[in-house]
Amino acid sequence: QFAGKWFLVGLASRCSPPGGPGRRLEATALVVALAGQSVAVSTLRRLDGMCWEIKQRYLPTRTPGRFLLKGRGYRSKVDVVVGETDYSTYAILYFQRGRSISVKLYGRASRVSDAVAEKFEQRARAVGLDEDVTYYFPTYGGC
Repeated sequence: QFAGKWFLVGLASRCSPPGGPGRRLEATALVVALAGQSVAVSTLRRLDGMCWEIKQRYLPTRTPGRFLLKGRGYRSKVDVVVGETDYSTYAILYFQRGRSISVKLYGRASRVSDAVAEKFEQRARAVGLDEDVTYYFPTYGGC
């Protein structure tokens, strides 16, 4: 049910601002597909005027709705947890690397309802991320 196209609508994170200092937020689309027991994620985003495709594989764990994203190098393991979704309009996911946590809001469309945005903000506040570290992505600039 989770497979298909999604848009990154919102992000709550204490990491550096999305895209880096001085960069404007750009719409980000991703395609999710099942690949055996794992989940293949292809992210399309614009960076420096060019579209880039980033491919990742989320590995299943013993807990339903929890995945492991392995990167290269030391401390590159990221725990990914599906916090809430209705599969047809929105999904709220948690990404945790070490002690750092981010919450992301995805939508099947580039905008979500106010009620869904409020759910996202509540979940972000519950892990200590308030509005000063919450960003919403515009609908322009998609790849």
